[in-house]
Amino acid sequence: MQGFESIIPLILIFGIMYFLLIRPQQKKLKDHQAMVAALRRGDQVITQGGIVGKVTKVRDDQEVEVEIAEGVKVRVVKATVAQVLNKTEPAADAKS
Repeated sequence: MQGFESIIPLILIFGIMYFLLIRPQQKKLKDHQAMVAALRRGDQVITQGGIVGKVTKVRDDQEVEVEIAEGVKVRVVKATVAQVLNKTEPAADAKS
């Protein structure tokens, strides 16, 4: 029984670390991946480097083309998009 009592504090410390550090980090990563997957043309974004621009083309699963000034377009890795400022709405159906 003495060995089990010495393991209890380790289990408690791991439980606290999981709920305070690991779980919130996993949630934040999941939210970021969902945001990046939902990027589309017309969204205004901020990259991790601090560049603000408008998505002009979603090239593939890895890259987007961002216009940072009139006529100035750069290719950006999707994972480096830190925030979406203005989300564009999906196009409405022509049937309505």
